Amino acid sequence: MFFGLQFLLFETIRLGLFQLENLGKMKKTSIKASEFDTKFDNGEDITEFLDLENALKPSNKPKRVSIDFPEWMVTELDKVSKRLGVTRQSVIKVFISEKLKEKSL
Repeated sequence: MFFGLQFLLFETIRLGLFQLENLGKMKKTSIKASEFDTKFDNGEDITEFLDLENALKPSNKPKRVSIDFPEWMVTELDKVSKRLGVTRQSVIKVFISEKLKEKSL
């Protein structure tokens, strides 16, 4: 779920309400996060609700790192990843990314 555009969507959803531009009328509208989630989950086209012109794409050049986690932490990460249906690595990346963004504010 948290790959590329999906990660961007996850971060956008966390904001609660979206400020949107109707591309045809250039009229500002808003949509609740729950409505956005429903549309996304139903496979509807949600690109009209995204501000793709101002979206930032983080550098995707991977750099391999090795880290040891305590066993209890790996167990908890596995529970979260199973519940979300994503890999443990994806969960770790999202958690670290969120914490780094908090620190940069």
